[in-house]
Amino acid sequence: MRWRTLPTGWQQAPFLADGRLGCQIYAGTTPHTLKVMVSHTEVQDQRGQWRAGIGYSRLPVGYFTLTLAGAVTGVDWTLDLWDAELRGTVTTTRGSVRLSALVHTTRSALLISTRPSPGEADAAWSFTWLTAATTRTSGKPADYTPNPAPRTGTTGAPDAIHFVEQPLLAGGGWTTAWRERHAGTARLLAAHLVYRSPGDPARTTQEAVRAVAGTLAADPDRLIAGHRAWWHTYHRRSLLSVPDKRLQSFFLGQLYKLGSATRADVPALSEWGPWFPEVGNNWTALWWNLNVQIASTAYLGTNHLELDSVTGAFRRFEENLPLSVPPAYRDGRTYALGHPSDWHLRPGEWTVGAPGSDRISDNFGNLTWGLHNVWLAHRHTMDRAVLRDVLLPLLAGALNFYDHFLYEGSDGHLHLPTTRSPEYADAADCTYDLALIRWAAHTLLDAARALRIEDPRAPRWHEIATRLVPYAQDPADGVMIGAGVPLAESHRHHSHLLWLYPLREKVWDRPADRELMRKSFAHWAGMQSAWRGYSYALSSSMSSVMGEPERALDLLTFFTDRNTVADCQLTENTMYREGKNFALESPLAAVQSMLDMVLQSHGGVLKVFPSVSRRWSDVSFATLRAQGAFLVDADRSAGRTRWIRVHSEAGAPLVLEHGIEGAVTVRDERGRPLPWKPAGQGRIAVRLPRGATAFIAPPGTDPDSGPRDVPASGPTRPWGLP
Repeated sequence: MRWRTLPTGWQQAPFLADGRLGCQIYAGTTPHTLKVMVSHTEVQDQRGQWRAGIGYSRLPVGYFTLTLAGAVTGVDWTLDLWDAELRGTVTTTRGSVRLSALVHTTRSALLISTRPSPGEADAAWSFTWLTAATTRTSGKPADYTPNPAPRTGTTGAPDAIHFVEQPLLAGGGWTTAWRERHAGTARLLAAHLVYRSPGDPARTTQEAVRAVAGTLAADPDRLIAGHRAWWHTYHRRSLLSVPDKRLQSFFLGQLYKLGSATRADVPALSEWGPWFPEVGNNWTALWWNLNVQIASTAYLGTNHLELDSVTGAFRRFEENLPLSVPPAYRDGRTYALGHPSDWHLRPGEWTVGAPGSDRISDNFGNLTWGLHNVWLAHRHTMDRAVLRDVLLPLLAGALNFYDHFLYEGSDGHLHLPTTRSPEYADAADCTYDLALIRWAAHTLLDAARALRIEDPRAPRWHEIATRLVPYAQDPADGVMIGAGVPLAESHRHHSHLLWLYPLREKVWDRPADRELMRKSFAHWAGMQSAWRGYSYALSSSMSSVMGEPERALDLLTFFTDRNTVADCQLTENTMYREGKNFALESPLAAVQSMLDMVLQSHGGVLKVFPSVSRRWSDVSFATLRAQGAFLVDADRSAGRTRWIRVHSEAGAPLVLEHGIEGAVTVRDERGRPLPWKPAGQGRIAVRLPRGATAFIAPPGTDPDSGPRDVPASGPTRPWGLP
């Protein structure tokens, strides 16, 4: 990403982070200043007497200001994704400053190196703390008060370290500490942030000061080398190359963003990731009615298992899930998840309410949908511990919540009283909830079988799976919102289409499913005035799973070309805004859209290049991860699949839809023939033991063929402000 114009804020600025500590660099409040906005994913309030968006709100930290002698006249910056480092120069009316910046990926340290020219020799850093108060205005109580002002100070000479110690009214707090080291004309600013709650804020100051001293005492060359080595390993885990190089660079930028925004042991992805907007907005916590789920899937297909913060959150904070259940239903076996929640999955004083009551929310399906992400993590790794320790116990609790309210109708089916289709309408037998209930019941039965356990709850799961009422349908428009409630106007959510994607209850491979999928999608997609960025990303994925590659690419590029709908737009730096609110889930969801074009795996079938546009004559990818714990390489040239390589990590059955025209050969990694048999039109079944690799290609293809960066289809413009 490149900047030749000075960015002015969150929507334009380069961004750096390590899953916790984040920063963005942009214009200061005067022409003589640059601002480095600092934020942290763990920093939040602790007042659970209010809803999480207020009481557990993420809180702003502050910013560094580089004050210059001259006014800024230009910048020449490059955000190097490979090194995860910003480098370049700032030119002023008095000289220039060369700078480089990174957030060290293992030390969680902000490091900014500057080398001013003689005219800017007096360039100096300062830090401004921001008031520790929620920026959310919706539902803000009248008696809300900000947290107290921080204590500022400096440790003793000779190597004085500055700090800002921020206490919380509820206990605990955080400290930001920093020092700049000079060596001739070169300078290095190091900053750390430590958050603890509960705890003594003075302890956070001790830890932060100690961290700064340790970072500055380390060999800077070794620090940078270690940081770059982590990121180089990260980027080598997979490759996707397409002819549209702007889209390819967008894809790479989102992988960098994912690696910066989350890790398995950090908070799950909030709307801003680690980058708190300076002015804040309403999205101050974790939104579980769509946002976390769609932002947190692409790490699987791109083979970045180290980023699974959703499974990590459910594993660590299961004990908090009963807090979202109304007290009357807290029986120790019932779980729910309100939104917003904090990163500990606490909803504050809010519960999800109860179907059929006077407290109906659009929160009933949050947990079940979130656990679909965990199921995907299991399917892509075949990790039995995820199935046994996370998915089965939590999904059983989520289904048990619904089971409190299911009742038998006169038609013999199990029905659901009135719930809410997220952000649209209330309805009995709401399609959104029914789809999640049906998926949960089938998945629990499958999990019990896979784990070879006799679960006493299985008969009830089976009863729910077989007797749940079908979805309400309109003869012309397909599946409805719920009983008697049609989709009558444009709707940004695809809530009533979860059964189509991502749950994949109906599949295009079954001819009997196609008409319902087609007309349901067409009705939703025929009204786009209220769509958001993620609506285009998800509709692109739906088109791909329905075998419509041209439509899939059109929908994706409409969004990535930065078209504006309902005052929503992808920003210059590949973030996203909806009006004045900022977010990052939509561009991350678009990564999954690209993955669905080149590799799909569902229902035991692995499909290579299933939905590639005719405009992409060449495509190549390496070590993309598929369900069944398969790692796949493949190459397409002149519109034809040249070869496929599949490596099995778990020994799962392999049915491959290869797309190769004519005869195929199947060989192992040493070139020896592997037995295979036909498995339907264009499909083969290959027995591939754990650790084995199969190479599938037309006869005579070199088994040493590897992935490549395919030729560009035309000139492209870098992201940023080039």
